[in-house]
Amino acid sequence: MVSPLPDHPTPDLDHAVPLAMGTLSRVHHLALNVKDLQVSRYFYGEILGLQELTGDQVPATLVSLVAAGQVSNFVTADGLVLDLFWEPELSPPDPDPHQEFTRVNHLAFDIATQEFDKAVACLQAHGVAIAKGPVTRPTGRGIYFYDPDGFMLEIRCDPALD
Repeated sequence: MVSPLPDHPTPDLDHAVPLAMGTLSRVHHLALNVKDLQVSRYFYGEILGLQELTGDQVPATLVSLVAAGQVSNFVTADGLVLDLFWEPELSPPDPDPHQEFTRVNHLAFDIATQEFDKAVACLQAHGVAIAKGPVTRPTGRGIYFYDPDGFMLEIRCDPALD
């Protein structure tokens, strides 16, 4: 069989053992490159309300980078870690919404249904660039917006129960 992965050798399928279903349990962290670490820290901490990790909460592998001011870490209520890597020389994603192709489309945060409108008002009050929405779908409501580096985010909730 030819490998479906470009630039990879053909696998030896007779000896290849796939991971068992359920081996991967959850997404542990997401790392984003940011142009201005202080602006991004304010955005994720003060506007979106994520908890910034400090002191002993910082992952041991990142302590030296955090101390050097090159990384900041945040955590969501369910434990997902968001790492912000200061990369001032990298070009951010194209801000033109018609040029959305990047390696990741967007990061979505869950919110309680009764808190959704409050989140929309918060984004609007802070002048956050809204890409689309709020939208209502059978799967719930969502609003798409951009962080300070042009990375698309979503706040979404499940449908309201009648």
